Amino acid sequence: MRLLCSMNRSPVVFDRRGALRLALLGAGAALLGSCSSESAGEAGIRTVSPTEAAAVQANPPDGLRVLDVRTPEEYAEGHLRDSALLDFYEPDFADRIAALDRDAPYLIYCRSGNRSGQTRELMEQLGFTDVRDVEGGIVAWQAAD
Repeated sequence: MRLLCSMNRSPVVFDRRGALRLALLGAGAALLGSCSSESAGEAGIRTVSPTEAAAVQANPPDGLRVLDVRTPEEYAEGHLRDSALLDFYEPDFADRIAALDRDAPYLIYCRSGNRSGQTRELMEQLGFTDVRDVEGGIVAWQAAD
């Protein structure tokens, strides 16, 4: 089992029958209590709300790279300012992510958060240090406007 320390997710653990494991929940709460909350300006791997993402884009950290991991067709329909397209479905996608600067700050998004969530996890496994994933993707971003 992998417990994620995230401000945007609740660590609720269920067994195969769907019953809540109180012991694990208590341990999870203790672990969460030791996690520090991060502001939009601090480095780390995390999801951010569309509002937080807009604030990051309005006042970007040095070297911010905005990555759109949707398809070229989706990108052509509209994308965030200064974003670069890296198609999640391309066979060399993981290699292209691995070739990026691991110490640069990134703001990543897709349509609804699924592909960017998988990309965030890949970037974390590869040792990236500063990745913000827009929760709910561009759909949530547009709805927040």
